[in-house]
Amino acid sequence: MFEPKTRAQDNRSDEELVQIALADQESFGLIIDRYSEPLSRYIRRLTRLDEEEAKDVLQDIFIKIYLNLNDFDHSLKFSSWIYRVAHNQVIDHWRKSQVRPSTAIDPDDAFWLSVADDLDLEAEANRRELGVKIRKLIDRLEGDYRAILILRYLEDKDYQEISDIMKKPIGTVATLINRAKKKLKNLIDQERLIEQE
Repeated sequence: MFEPKTRAQDNRSDEELVQIALADQESFGLIIDRYSEPLSRYIRRLTRLDEEEAKDVLQDIFIKIYLNLNDFDHSLKFSSWIYRVAHNQVIDHWRKSQVRPSTAIDPDDAFWLSVADDLDLEAEANRRELGVKIRKLIDRLEGDYRAILILRYLEDKDYQEISDIMKKPIGTVATLINRAKKKLKNLIDQERLIEQE
């Protein structure tokens, strides 16, 4: 009996899975199996959608990927292309619902602490409190700045992948990351001043 492979067991490249799915439509499930969890996590990190709404967005993403799989640009990494589709779908959802996406992250998530470390912030007594504060401050950043920090630090995407996902030149990606970190640091500094008053 055929046992479906889990992502950890399936050593085929994304490009091989695309070729298999193009040849046999029922094999598209292999792509869904590989990307459901990472894309679901990305949606949750970029938005504050409830679980059902996030599932709806994820389903819309996979429908869009399925319908456009023939148009996949093989000069890109498949993961970059699929994240671009997801990113655009989240933006479309936001436009339709007029609800600004914001991060919905567990304050214990190591990401928030790594952002704080990356910004060279001195250690604070209550690291959990710092995580909550940074999450709230990330919510105040404009869309591109918020998205770029999430892609870089949460999704661990390199500059080229972020460039492909956001359709921006690598130089612009580097600039956006630096600006986003500066804006976040400024917000943190402003919060500290308010707390000291």
